[in-house]
Amino acid sequence: MVTDTIKHYPVLLNELISIITPQHGGTFIDCTFGQGGYSKKILNLKKTKIIALDRDIESIKKAEKISQKYPEKFSFKNKKFSNIDDLKLKDENIRAVIFDLGYSYTQIKDPTKGLSFTSEGDLNMQMGLNDFSAKETINYLSAVELEKIFKFFGEEKEAKKIANQIINVRKKKEIDTQTLVELIEKVKRRKNFKTHSATKIFQALRIFVNKEISQLIQGLVAASKVLKKDGILAVVTFHSLEDKIVKYFFKSLSENKSISRYVPRIDQPNILFKMLEKKPKTPSVKELKENTPSRSAKLRYVIKKENFYNFETDIFKKFEHLLEIENFGNKLWKNFQ
Repeated sequence: MVTDTIKHYPVLLNELISIITPQHGGTFIDCTFGQGGYSKKILNLKKTKIIALDRDIESIKKAEKISQKYPEKFSFKNKKFSNIDDLKLKDENIRAVIFDLGYSYTQIKDPTKGLSFTSEGDLNMQMGLNDFSAKETINYLSAVELEKIFKFFGEEKEAKKIANQIINVRKKKEIDTQTLVELIEKVKRRKNFKTHSATKIFQALRIFVNKEISQLIQGLVAASKVLKKDGILAVVTFHSLEDKIVKYFFKSLSENKSISRYVPRIDQPNILFKMLEKKPKTPSVKELKENTPSRSAKLRYVIKKENFYNFETDIFKKFEHLLEIENFGNKLWKNFQ
């Protein structure tokens, strides 16, 4: 565990507040409580209530402090946000559901989590409520499986070479964090990267270990069901893959679809969302100066049009190839339980 010694900046906070307008009161679900930045801002306003979720057990301590300050206004569950349905919220008038898909400085620097390629801790990457670790992934999956994880979850161009090198190295010894970083650097060789040469591989492993693709898709669907008419679903993403999923989900349920621009639009009376802005909100120049890691953040939101809870979505089919890659973890789960 690491102590949070620097100021935590909730990304796109002002933009989010302007969208969900908590100053009018209501109940809000913070699906990624983390450091509590969004929750604390909302709770400072009158007639507001927060239901917070986070899979990271370390967030419980921060949640307890907020609960002591706002005992009647705040509740917390150590749950994955894909399990919103378990909260039984049908009687709650949920004004907005909020997702911030980023990781805090505290989490990244915590050696026990093993999220950073500069970490001396185990190759872990488990954010909580996991079935297996990155260490098990690297040391037991096949070259073909590792290549797909790196290619599709990390968008790594050297995925095949790195996967093959992992297989060669692990014949001699178990791969840890520093061994993995060294072999990635050896494969990529080129210098002067804008980002560290291991960044994409570590991103891919984190997504795989935490099943971030299925968690996000299931979370979006579940959140859409708990919202009532005029409720807002807002998501902050930090990399192109998760933004692509959010964008598709919002767009596919916000407008009539047709096969091409030359074919008349299909009449769909049960459109779930209203999308007021097609382009995402991004950090201001001021925020970028104060909080450099916010540079990749994008905020998208939609407003629920009607009070219906059973709707059809093809998002699972659309991203089926990514969900199939996630399923490589099933054999790790069986071996390490």
